[in-house]
Amino acid sequence: MRTDSPQTIYRKDYIPPSYLVETVELGFDLDPARTIVANRITLRHNPESKGSKNERDIVLHGEDIELVAIRLNGAELNPGQYILGANTLTIKKAPPNVVLEIESTCAPEKNTTLSGLYVSNGSFYTQCEAEGFRRITFFPDRPDVMAKFTVMLRADKEKYPVLLSNGNLVEQGDLDDGRHYAKWEDPFRKPSYLFALVAARLVCQEETFKLADGREALLQVWVEEGNLDKTDYAMQSLKNSIRWDEERWNLELDLDRFMIVAVGDFNMGAMENKGLNIFNTKFVLANPATATDVDYAGIEAVVGHEYFHNWTGNRVTCRDWFQLSLKEGLTVFRDQEFSADMIGTDSGRAVTRIDQVRTLRQAQFPEDAGPMAHPVRPDSFVEINNFYTVTVYEKGAEVVRMYQTLLGRDGFRKGMDLYFARHDEQAVTCDDFRAAMADANNRDLAQFERWYSQAGTPVVTASGEYDAATQRYVLTLAQRCPPTPGQPEKLPFHIPVAVGLLSGSGSDLPLNPDGDTTVVLELTEARQVFTFDGIPAAPIPSLLRDFSAPVVLEYPYTDEELLHLFRHDSDPVNRWEAGQRLAMARLLKLTAAVQAGEALDLDYTFVAAQRALLLDDTLDAAFREQALILPSESVIADQMEIVDPQAIHQARQFMRRTIAVILRTELLNAIAANQTPGEYSPDAVSAGKRGLKNLALGYLLAAPDAFTLDLARRQFDEATNMTDRAAALVALIHSGADVEEPLQAFYDQFKGEALVVDKWFAMQASAPTTDVARVRELMQHPAFTLRTPNRARSLLFSFANANPSQFHAKDGSGYEFWAEHVAKLDALNPQVASRFARSMDRWRRYAPELQANMRRGLEQVAGATKLSNDVMEVVSKALAN
Repeated sequence: MRTDSPQTIYRKDYIPPSYLVETVELGFDLDPARTIVANRITLRHNPESKGSKNERDIVLHGEDIELVAIRLNGAELNPGQYILGANTLTIKKAPPNVVLEIESTCAPEKNTTLSGLYVSNGSFYTQCEAEGFRRITFFPDRPDVMAKFTVMLRADKEKYPVLLSNGNLVEQGDLDDGRHYAKWEDPFRKPSYLFALVAARLVCQEETFKLADGREALLQVWVEEGNLDKTDYAMQSLKNSIRWDEERWNLELDLDRFMIVAVGDFNMGAMENKGLNIFNTKFVLANPATATDVDYAGIEAVVGHEYFHNWTGNRVTCRDWFQLSLKEGLTVFRDQEFSADMIGTDSGRAVTRIDQVRTLRQAQFPEDAGPMAHPVRPDSFVEINNFYTVTVYEKGAEVVRMYQTLLGRDGFRKGMDLYFARHDEQAVTCDDFRAAMADANNRDLAQFERWYSQAGTPVVTASGEYDAATQRYVLTLAQRCPPTPGQPEKLPFHIPVAVGLLSGSGSDLPLNPDGDTTVVLELTEARQVFTFDGIPAAPIPSLLRDFSAPVVLEYPYTDEELLHLFRHDSDPVNRWEAGQRLAMARLLKLTAAVQAGEALDLDYTFVAAQRALLLDDTLDAAFREQALILPSESVIADQMEIVDPQAIHQARQFMRRTIAVILRTELLNAIAANQTPGEYSPDAVSAGKRGLKNLALGYLLAAPDAFTLDLARRQFDEATNMTDRAAALVALIHSGADVEEPLQAFYDQFKGEALVVDKWFAMQASAPTTDVARVRELMQHPAFTLRTPNRARSLLFSFANANPSQFHAKDGSGYEFWAEHVAKLDALNPQVASRFARSMDRWRRYAPELQANMRRGLEQVAGATKLSNDVMEVVSKALAN
């Protein structure tokens, strides 16, 4: 059993680096078994470190690499002149100006962690965020050490004809021994986590793109041979991203070229390495036959996200990893705004906003309520890879969005302009960003800092009173925040609450002399009272419009009030929210009835509201689809004190079957009315029609009959795009029908397409008919491997996170499976393993008999003799909190 305690790193202990790096020259002789890395770095003593402990020590990081030689200012050092620790190389009492020359080796083909320099499908790739560069060479591998890099790559020309690195290509040629070389220079200072190289046999789509200032830049999307026909959308998304950043923020591409490289083995979605973005193939490759509408939307968002990092992350980066949301939360907000602007309509923006709210509720709110809860800017961590979370990313984006809500779009833009003017090519903090927003708008945002430092989801309680005599409506708002690990008590947040008031006829009431029908109230105290005069009759409040803050709203709406909002609210997010509240109340009631063994019943009022929405042709198909999706089983579980996955599943399935039976005609009509004949297009209108059509098909197959089963089979057979084909197959799988034939046909058709095979595994793993035994069978399939993150996620993660009724089987088989495969993944790839480990975060919320089995699984993993810090941090916090 492991007995050592991994080191905890605290934000309060930050010390500036003792030495700064001016320039880095790297030479690579690339070989899968033994790559030689020559590293010449010029350093100077950092005056800001004066007075700190060991201020004249040079500390370099190194992990799983072999030191061959080291020279300081031309003189070779012997082992007595430096200290080589487990993961550091230290030179004591160094002179103020230093040139270090270090030769080391690494073994990329043995690097299954996919961090640092590794081999995938016979080619070389890198991933250096957060701490992968230390797996390549010895270096002060921290984000506040920024330098200019020059890189020389040498490799066998036949095996690796393409040699890429950051910045601009300045020289290339052949060598005498069958190898060739390429020299790259990055003109901008960057931290080591943004370094990248690729040596591979690739092909590219390239275009010359004219920038706003008249310069021309070369854009390239590099992929393996056979995938060039799937790069058009990624290239178009890149061009749209460049143009949007110019027009919206006046931010330009600052290099002569910008490259995207797609690789199948990748821990993340993509990485913003300066000028050389390395992507998971999932977010690059797409054509109508292999990619769904969701895939196309993901490509646009991720391409935009990584490109936007060029300024929010690269040109201005993080002082330390506690500030991760400084770049990630801000850039998620930017990619969300980009995607919404690309749709270009108010309803389209609303649908993207609903998607964002759903993600928060399904993933981030549970994280806030679990053992891994942490502030947007954490105070401590054991393994930084564990903090690439929905709190840092999605909640971080909500924090940025609240700045815009409070300051207005123009005020937010002023703050962004000041931020770049102050901090270009600097490593800074979340406080620096907040200061730029405050100073640019002459606002006191001191209290707003609590969004960065306090964990948990605030709860806003609202109540309203109307005085007919004075025509005054009084709205009282109060806030509280539940305890989280290490933070039992919370101070009040600065919460923007966007409010509207609806009349009995459903119209918006003017709320001020300017006639505004939505106003933003600033809740800064534990309890505040707001008054609205000139309100002619008792209104129904529409609270937290556009989801103006990431909080839980408590207001005692009646069914009649929710139905009124569901039919009339001009704010589409709150209109959707009213429907979710109506559905949730009934789902919780049905779940309780299942637990009590009572007969199940669904009132006609709710079904009638669903019918009215389905038939309302004045609403976009995409919005109707969103509004008709029931709360997920995980969101329902969050509303229960003691989670019963089987009862939740039965209740939700009953509601789906009942809707299918009562609204059969309307659902069939929706399918007929939302066909998209002709050439496939991923545009928002077409995608919305397909989404509504396929949602209707899924509902119908919750109560299947011969006609609807045949309808699904015909759609599967005749589909001209992956969206419709996959939706039909999923509907068939979830119906419980015999799907062996279509599953095999699907696999046979697409077995050469790795991303489609991932879909094939995922759609089976997430089906409520798939139990642990079936997952184990699928793991024996020749196409399955744990070594590829996408494939592991498609099966293991889908089963644990998207199939709760089977994962939480009462016999504990799901937990045994989990413990077994957390250990197997950890031996290969700790980052992937730790994410899988988080499937058991909230084990204490389940029924006692489930808890016992879950604890046993957690203790089994915690007791392993060899366990990474990544997994140890997750399971130890789960057991402790």
